[in-house]
Amino acid sequence: MVKRTLEELKTYEAPGHFKMTAMRIHGKEETGAEKFWVGLSTFLPGGGAEYAYEDNPLEKFYYVLEGEMTVTDKAGNKYVIHAGESISFAPNEGRHLINASNRPAVMLVVINYPN
Repeated sequence: MVKRTLEELKTYEAPGHFKMTAMRIHGKEETGAEKFWVGLSTFLPGGGAEYAYEDNPLEKFYYVLEGEMTVTDKAGNKYVIHAGESISFAPNEGRHLINASNRPAVMLVVINYPN
């Protein structure tokens, strides 16, 4: 069993992301987790992630803790995910993220490790 506190977390650069802070809560280096990692992402107003193309074989799960995030899929469909709501992505499913609100948004991120 491994307990982690917010004070222990370290920030890291998430490629393709902007105006945001990423912190890893659980993962191989942090807790020895082997199947998936969990992160905490805080997006400032106007922050987000560039479109991630379909060549990423990992499943992703986002749960909004505070604020809201707008997710756009390949076809241009937009989904606004509010606090208390989640969205998941199958392997190789692209997405674009933006915090279109005037308040910070905080998301819990869960992504599997490749086999």
